[in-house]
Amino acid sequence: MKTSLIIILTLTTACAFIGSYFMELTADNIEQYLSVAFVVFADGFFGVWAGTKAEGFQTCKALKVLRTFGFWVVMLSAILTIEKGFTGTSWLSETIIAPFLVFQLISIFKNASMVGIVKNELLIQILDKLDKHKGERQ
Repeated sequence: MKTSLIIILTLTTACAFIGSYFMELTADNIEQYLSVAFVVFADGFFGVWAGTKAEGFQTCKALKVLRTFGFWVVMLSAILTIEKGFTGTSWLSETIIAPFLVFQLISIFKNASMVGIVKNELLIQILDKLDKHKGERQ
């Protein structure tokens, strides 16, 4: 009985420590987490909308948004943990997360143009050359 209580208290303490560490990490870098969440969900919103217009709603494609969000939150957490643990690595989040955000913004514009929200012809020509895997506009 005493041994199981010690094990339970040890596990509870370890989980509380890890949880409080990531809560502080998230609170200190909330802007980075929010920017990742915003671009992933905005791209997902316009992507699902464009996909629904083109080929109908597909649940598996809509759920990819959650998988993408989960992956990038884990990546951002790992990068910020490395930055916090090792001096001189503060450049990591800018070099890894910033290109992801730029590509997500391009994808948002492409999906919004495929839905018909973006009407600028020059932007549409640029996006058609950059993001060819999404197909042609209808």
